[in-house]
Amino acid sequence: MNIFQKRAAAEQGGLLSGKDPTEFHPDHAIRLWIIQVGIIICTANLLGLGLRKLRQPKVIAEVLGGIILGPTAMGQIPGFTEHVFPQDSRPYLNLVATIGLCLFLFLVGLEIDAGVIKRNARLSATVALAGMVVPFGLGAGIAVPVYKRFIPEDVEFTHFMLFTGVAYSITAFPVLCRILTELKLLDTTVGIVVLSAGVGNDIIGWVLLALSVALVNAGSGLTALYILLVSIGWTLFILFPVRWAMKWLAKVTGSIESGPSVFFMTGTIVVLFGSSYFTDIIGVHAIFGAFLAGLVVPREGGLAIALTEKLEDMVAIIFLPLYFTLSGLSTDLTLLNDGITWGFTIAIIVTAFIAKFGGCLIAAHYFAGFNWREASTIGSLMSCKGLVELIVLNVGLQANILSQRVFSMFVLEALVLTFMTTPLVTWLYPPQFRVRTSATGANFNNVADGEAGDKRRQQQRSRDGEYKTRFTVVLDKFEHLSGMMALTQLINPSVLVSAWSEEERARHPSSNSIRSFAQNASQVVVEALRVMELSDRVSAVMKSSAAESILRSDPLLSVFRMFGVLNDIKIIPSLAVVKHDELAYSIVEHARNNDSDMIMIPWVPPVHNPHESAAKPADASMAPPTPGAKPPTTNPFDMLFKSGGPNENSDSVIHSQFVRAVFSQATTDVALYVDQSTFDAAANSAQHLFVPFFGGPDDRAALELVMQLCENPRVTATIIRISKRDPDVEGMASKSPEEVNALTIASTIQDYPDTYYGQATTETRLQSDTADNVIWAKYAQLPRRNRKDSLLAAPTDALSSKSSSNSSFESRVEFKEIGSHVPLLTAINEAKAHAERSSQEDHGEEKDGDAVQSGDVEPNSEKYSNGDEIQEAELVRTRSKSSRKSANKQRAKNRGRLIVVTGRSRRLAVEDHRRELRELLDEYGQLGPEVRKALGDVASGFVATGIASGIVVLQAAAGASID
Repeated sequence: MNIFQKRAAAEQGGLLSGKDPTEFHPDHAIRLWIIQVGIIICTANLLGLGLRKLRQPKVIAEVLGGIILGPTAMGQIPGFTEHVFPQDSRPYLNLVATIGLCLFLFLVGLEIDAGVIKRNARLSATVALAGMVVPFGLGAGIAVPVYKRFIPEDVEFTHFMLFTGVAYSITAFPVLCRILTELKLLDTTVGIVVLSAGVGNDIIGWVLLALSVALVNAGSGLTALYILLVSIGWTLFILFPVRWAMKWLAKVTGSIESGPSVFFMTGTIVVLFGSSYFTDIIGVHAIFGAFLAGLVVPREGGLAIALTEKLEDMVAIIFLPLYFTLSGLSTDLTLLNDGITWGFTIAIIVTAFIAKFGGCLIAAHYFAGFNWREASTIGSLMSCKGLVELIVLNVGLQANILSQRVFSMFVLEALVLTFMTTPLVTWLYPPQFRVRTSATGANFNNVADGEAGDKRRQQQRSRDGEYKTRFTVVLDKFEHLSGMMALTQLINPSVLVSAWSEEERARHPSSNSIRSFAQNASQVVVEALRVMELSDRVSAVMKSSAAESILRSDPLLSVFRMFGVLNDIKIIPSLAVVKHDELAYSIVEHARNNDSDMIMIPWVPPVHNPHESAAKPADASMAPPTPGAKPPTTNPFDMLFKSGGPNENSDSVIHSQFVRAVFSQATTDVALYVDQSTFDAAANSAQHLFVPFFGGPDDRAALELVMQLCENPRVTATIIRISKRDPDVEGMASKSPEEVNALTIASTIQDYPDTYYGQATTETRLQSDTADNVIWAKYAQLPRRNRKDSLLAAPTDALSSKSSSNSSFESRVEFKEIGSHVPLLTAINEAKAHAERSSQEDHGEEKDGDAVQSGDVEPNSEKYSNGDEIQEAELVRTRSKSSRKSANKQRAKNRGRLIVVTGRSRRLAVEDHRRELRELLDEYGQLGPEVRKALGDVASGFVATGIASGIVVLQAAAGASID
């Protein structure tokens, strides 16, 4: 006998061996599990795409996906359930789903902030109590006929009544938080009370569920008492010693300051599953222990949010869809096959809603003092069931308390109540009736949104010629922060008041401009709006709920706040966490509610390279940068699948659509700052503004803004009015400029409409031309009048102080008028000449003389048409040389980096620049169509050539409404 026999290896099976890879085998359960997970995730996400348009929570798509994959729909196909979801594979799915459910309940515990209850206990306690007692009593009542009709006799009525009461009284706190965030109700009095009541309701609901499970699992009343006592002891152990230990561990590992460390994460996971294990073995469900573990994680330093970000994706993508699919597989709506069953189902839906809605409505109106509309909204929100009731129902089904028919009836009830929450709240509580809380807390005595909006519209200050003092600065990304800092320092130069005052007082002791400048600078307020996208992640909802903590700890806001402190700028931070489609609306609404004079939004152009100037040789520094000098290798299929140009990536397209949405919805002036600064920029805080004035409302707004900015002694400006010399250029006379620019070509994505100004008429055209001439005469003629007044007045005249300050202002602002048949190219050549002079001055090469002319630029010639102007010319002739030399010296001293300020000019534009822009883009590189639509033709030309360090694109308020 040979003891060394060859042992045959077990066959692995699989596709190559001729076996069905989808066949379930306990040794290779992973194969079918992967197929099941793939089907579940795809089904849930496809349904979610459609339901998202209806503003429905993701849980509805997951449960509907499970119902579709279950016996209700796909299960009717012969062999589908046996082949894809066989009964032998269910335990594996159930194990993974239970692990995911424990992780999810841990995240729910992380999401709950006990401080919310403490701060609003007086108002929310009655709502939470009424929202538990009334539904529990009505649920116990409806349990009697349902038990007699559908529940087997071996199930005790007490157990069934407990589960029915808990299912009626529970509120889905996670889904409630997302609905409050999406509807922007978290900072309303209604939202705060609902959030506080939902937290208390959720905690009490889980305690009742734990008691119900303990009673079901106990063999006698004495055993149930023991389970209850042990559960209380374990809860106290978790809430106090374990909480202290977790806080100590977070401090020791530095997790509060630097985010959760690996060791802290390990300890947290051990506490999570250890608590779940203990509550499960004592007769309470494991999810209760996981919920307790989430409550004791420290909230300091945003640690709970950071911990959620590390766990939520796997839970949301795989674990939760698995769990709710299992719920759907157990839901068989075909069992609702007679009138009696449907009658009971409708009765369950109606009574569940009336109990929750009515109880919270009465408590909110009579005890909390809300009006009927607000109380109805509170009742509607508290009636949201969502996934929490589904968890309760699944526990009852696993404990054999609920039959499959009754389980299906309650699942349908949970879906209907969750589905109707968002549309019902939107109808009951529109924005004009919402009452916002004050910045110092919820005093519940503030005016409604609609009243505040009407009052602000009556007091709107954003008018031509008035000093703008309130600005809304949008902060979204770190790469945009430098541009917002540069623009903010331009609008509020208060840091220069003291130094300038000393210098001006030494030269002009009686100057009134110093006092007026200091007074205006001290009035400027900057609303720093930090915008975050509301994604499907739980952490995004937690950030919106913890707005106060985010405002203190957000690094972008911290940097901008310190910038304001160093520059004596009053910064008021605020936070907006909204979906991407609603970002523009939220910004415009925030600006309207805060009575802002201007919205300032940032952008880094898609062709910008900050290393560009540093990489060029010294002798080539004067040449205009050419974006795309080394064009990247392009995919030939991009022409088929991409609408943008070679320099228009997806990020620039998305941001340009966001910018256009702000432009189209804004009811106030909007300034877009395009940052083109380079890393080798000179260390000079002075700014030189270049304004190409073609005409139209946007160019007038740009001119008004520049005249305000030039009150800063470190800001100089060159303002050039460029008119077309030959209006009958071939190929450009078929359409008037206003027809070309009145409406922008529609975007390829319909969700981002462009600014609509209406059709220009002859009357509006003439009014705009008149306004152009008036504002130009107002500012361009000012230097000559000031020279005349200062020369004709006696030295002791009271006008001497005014003239001296105006002469200082004149030395920083230069006005020119130029005619050319290529106005856009002329403007760019002028800007290039100023950039070259600035570079020469930085190297000490500035020479006195006339400005450098290039291209079609014509020298400025002042024409005098009356005796006063001739007399002025005679008076200043002997001093013109010294005055010009002094002005040039002052401009050379203050001239810094070049910033172009131009109008967007999408309405009533005087010139059509499309032909010139095409030539520029052919020479310097292409810009995508979405970028050109967002910036306008003039700004697109400057972006393509890359001459200036920054470009400010102005759009004047068009009087639109966002309501």
